[in-house]
Amino acid sequence: MRPKLLARHYDAVLLLAFGGPSSQVEVRPFLARVLKGRPVPPQRIEEVVRHYEAVGGKSPLTEITFRQAAALQRLLEERGLGLPVYVGLRHSSPFVRETLVRMASDGVKRALGFILSTHQTEASWARYQKDVAEAHSELRSAPDVDFCPGWHNHPLLIQALAELIRPSFDQVEVEKRHRTPLVFTAHSIPKAMAMRSPYEKQVHETSRLVAERVGHPRWSVAFQSRSGPPSEPWLEPDIADALRALGAAGATDVVVSPIGFVCDHVEVLYDLDIEARMVAEQLGMRFLRMPSLNDDPTFIRMIGEVIKTGLSATSDQLDSLKPES
Repeated sequence: MRPKLLARHYDAVLLLAFGGPSSQVEVRPFLARVLKGRPVPPQRIEEVVRHYEAVGGKSPLTEITFRQAAALQRLLEERGLGLPVYVGLRHSSPFVRETLVRMASDGVKRALGFILSTHQTEASWARYQKDVAEAHSELRSAPDVDFCPGWHNHPLLIQALAELIRPSFDQVEVEKRHRTPLVFTAHSIPKAMAMRSPYEKQVHETSRLVAERVGHPRWSVAFQSRSGPPSEPWLEPDIADALRALGAAGATDVVVSPIGFVCDHVEVLYDLDIEARMVAEQLGMRFLRMPSLNDDPTFIRMIGEVIKTGLSATSDQLDSLKPES
């Protein structure tokens, strides 16, 4: 018996991302929104402000997210799924609420949401859903939003990451490639939060699948960009500690793949390209960082496939489209 078709019609796609300051004057207001309710020392905030200054005084995240949206909309049109693609950000404009208002004014009644976070945890998935739900409850005519499932192990994601990693290994002398370490990184989170989510397991699964696709046996996982107090346990090892261990073991080159991030922003451009690179170079290692996914065509194809699956879901499959928080 054929399954009953989902009795829902989607008018649009909504890409959800973290957001970032688009100019130097936006940095402090942006950090205030991100850190609201958290007891972060002023000196730490100023330190992060200097990180933004070091990478040009802004984040490219918003611009890249709109490039991803434009590429996705072109792909959907090519495949006969001519849905408009909107962008909603958690901490900068266009905020989720702004975007829902715009969607309502455009006549959108129901949208399929895609969260631009590779791995699922409270901070990276549940809060996006909460923001959408709160904005929806405040707005009389806001469109309903369903969410696509997780995609940390999607074949096209694994392919995209493998395609981006290989050129880094091409820069290593042939006789050294097989023993050059490949380090996958993702944002560290408190261990207590990690215990409530599939985050750490998903990070390791993505890493394993990509390493297998690349055919590289010497790989490991490290975490980066922790921001909590020293007394609170966070996921480890930190990328700096991982690099020191590799240097002590005699590594002369290291390839770093930030699989936990889908585009360039301060955690990649500063925490890796400046801080981690400095650690590696002080140890005498050449630091080779994989380019971020950004609007890579294979990654956009992956988003398109996940969207297509969501659009063609049956009513019996609707619950399976709800991501784990």
